[in-house]
Amino acid sequence: MPHIVLFQDNPAADPDLRAQHMSDHLAFLQSHRDRILAAGPLFDGDAEGAGGLWIVSPDDPALIETLIRQDPFWQTGLRHTHQILRWHPVFANQHQLASLALAISPNLKE
Repeated sequence: MPHIVLFQDNPAADPDLRAQHMSDHLAFLQSHRDRILAAGPLFDGDAEGAGGLWIVSPDDPALIETLIRQDPFWQTGLRHTHQILRWHPVFANQHQLASLALAISPNLKE
C-alpha cells in the first residue's frame, strides 16, 4: 500500500537554497522513480511555498525514512519536518478502486 510523505519547508532556510539544489533533488527523484511514484511542491493560499508531497510505494516506513534522509532537500536543511502517512486510494483516474467501507475500516488489510 502506498504512503504519502508531507514535507514542511524550513522557514529559516536561505531563500536561494531550493534553486541551488533543484537539479540534484530532481536527479534524486529520478533515480528513485521505482519507489517515489509522484512528487511536487505544495503552496498556501497566497501561492507561497508550503512544503512538498511524495507518493511512495514501499510498505516499510523505515525505507521511506531512508529515502527522505538521502534527498538533497533534506540534507541541505531546506526541509524542516515530515510526516509519513499510509494511504489507501479508493478513487483514481476517474475510477473507484475499492469500496469506501473497506477504506475507512480501522482494521484495514491489503
